[in-house]
Amino acid sequence: MTVHDPVLAAASRTHSAIPDDAAMLRAAADLTRELSVAKPGIYWPDMLASALLGWSALAGAILAGSTPLAVLCGLVAVLALYRAASFIHELTHIRKGALPGFRLGWNLLVGIPLMIPSFMYEEVHTQHHARTRYGTANDPEYLPLALMKPWSLPLFILVAALAPVGLILRFGLLTPLSILVPPLRRIVREQYSALSINPAYRRRAPEGELARRWAWQEAGACAAALALVASVFVFGWKPLLVYMAVHSAMTVINQLRTLVAHLWENEGEAMTVTAQYLDSVNVPPPALLAPLWAPVGLRYHALHHLLPSVPYHALGEAHRRLMATLDLDSPYRKGNYAGMLPLIGKIARSTMGRA
Repeated sequence: MTVHDPVLAAASRTHSAIPDDAAMLRAAADLTRELSVAKPGIYWPDMLASALLGWSALAGAILAGSTPLAVLCGLVAVLALYRAASFIHELTHIRKGALPGFRLGWNLLVGIPLMIPSFMYEEVHTQHHARTRYGTANDPEYLPLALMKPWSLPLFILVAALAPVGLILRFGLLTPLSILVPPLRRIVREQYSALSINPAYRRRAPEGELARRWAWQEAGACAAALALVASVFVFGWKPLLVYMAVHSAMTVINQLRTLVAHLWENEGEAMTVTAQYLDSVNVPPPALLAPLWAPVGLRYHALHHLLPSVPYHALGEAHRRLMATLDLDSPYRKGNYAGMLPLIGKIARSTMGRA
């Protein structure tokens, strides 16, 4: 997209030209040096409990004899599975060898049954953090949403609501077809093998260890998709429809979270780390609902762009240290917001100006 409004274009250039704040970057590094160790005693119980609760609640929603109980179980399933699924973000940042077996366990319990195996995000999300890629046309996770037309936001959410259908088609249909039709394989790999929001993004062929993980994870997700379709002939439509409703709801919540994870005001210029931070969002306490819609540390998304190696369980402490140390006029404080609704309103008003 090209900005034609000279005012918006100038604002975009100004935003991308923000110099790095040396005091903030130095404090972030110095105050959190010992917080960069991922703790298996937190990761494993959190992920396992979320997955167990989520799948149990999903079963309860399918088997419940009353509508209120089914709805309650469905809501619990949405929130618990959403939390379990959010660990895919942590997988992209965990240092090799830090959590033995965690990637395998997550894929078997969460990623493959939800048809979002980790290969869909690995080596994709890290490009979003690259200094020369963030906010540019080469960033798989960035669009200048705040500078687009008003209809772009409803479309952004609608696409997420249809995600379960798209994933079944991706793995249940395109995976086997692309094996039988080699020219199709490249299209599937480039355009339908990444959890990204930039439609222009094209994924490169995997190499080495990632290629091996990709192969078995895609095979597993294909089996899951085909099993979901086959379940209709064994159990009827209800289990599949409940699964898809829960999956759709959690994907919509994640898309809303994505919508407020950044201000989406950059037009494509490379940005400094400080500019990236100011284009990103923290929703720290006392925002009470943030742990539900931005779980596993995602409520500290701006801080995460400053310190991508700090594990989710340490981000709260890192935020407290920075708030207690940095001056009142530090750019760090400008990345903190009160909640989701004001941020959605901010982006909506920006798009209304483009009508």
